[in-house]
Amino acid sequence: MLRGKLLLGAAALTAALVTGGLSTAPAVAAPEISCRTAKLIVPWGAGGGTDVIFRTFVEAVNNKGAEPQLQVVNIGGQGGNKGAKEAVKAAPDGCTLFAIHQSALTSYLNGRVDFTWDAFEPVAMLTRTPAIFGANPDVPYNNITELVAAAKEKPGEIVAGGTLGSTSHFVFLLLEDAAGVKFKHVSYDGTRQRMTALLAKNIELGEINLASAKQYIATGELKALGITTPERNSEIGEVMTLKEQGYDLVYGTDRGVMLPKGTPQEIIDHYGALFQQAATDPAVIAEMNAKGTEVVYYDPAEYTAYFEETFTNWKRIAKEVGLYKGE
Repeated sequence: MLRGKLLLGAAALTAALVTGGLSTAPAVAAPEISCRTAKLIVPWGAGGGTDVIFRTFVEAVNNKGAEPQLQVVNIGGQGGNKGAKEAVKAAPDGCTLFAIHQSALTSYLNGRVDFTWDAFEPVAMLTRTPAIFGANPDVPYNNITELVAAAKEKPGEIVAGGTLGSTSHFVFLLLEDAAGVKFKHVSYDGTRQRMTALLAKNIELGEINLASAKQYIATGELKALGITTPERNSEIGEVMTLKEQGYDLVYGTDRGVMLPKGTPQEIIDHYGALFQQAATDPAVIAEMNAKGTEVVYYDPAEYTAYFEETFTNWKRIAKEVGLYKGE
């Protein structure tokens, strides 16, 4: 199970108000950080979904009086690895932060880089964008239970689209592991290409998310077989969770912030407190919900435990399917 605190809803906001979590002042006095502006390296292009999420948090942090102020710096390319390579060699002085999600795991597991999450210091997990197992409307199954039955009748034949070695591929490996089935994996360069292939009925399955696919689910142009949240999403309340269908699979694209290895603990705690304040901001929560994303805050210790658990499980699966190319 994931460790941490889900900061959503009235109870969490009430607690934040009582404890001063929505104060405009930093929770702790700023430690000695030499720069007037610290950069948050976002290793994906400007204007994309991940970039927008981190810019929302940076704006909230800055509005709460962060010292130093933060600035998003986009270093796209190589599936997030170009920016990661810059971040991993940055000085541990609090002037460079790194935006991360599970691509840091998959890139290491498939040998694209020789470092992973533990080359950094975890600061805070911020959001989770749940996955929806999508299908083109012509497939004969309407939920995960029926999909699994079909896959067991035709092992390795049902086509699942994703970028091989990435999170969109790995979510199907997680389903294979949970359900004891095998799919035929076909690679696409990104989300847009995968969505196009699904809508054109060139593939049977693909990972989709609420923000990009809600309209197609509503019109019947895509099927939603199951969602990877603990509970159903109110915007697509008819779609069952994986847990409801008998599979212990809670998953999402989990975005958070890291610092370079060796950063002093007081700097880690300083940024962790600032991002915690942003995570309790009602405007931030509302904006994330509008994008089909949940605010999920883990403090530095919880975020470290999350990565330890996730990496161990994903490494096991990568080895079992022959994907693992790490040391």
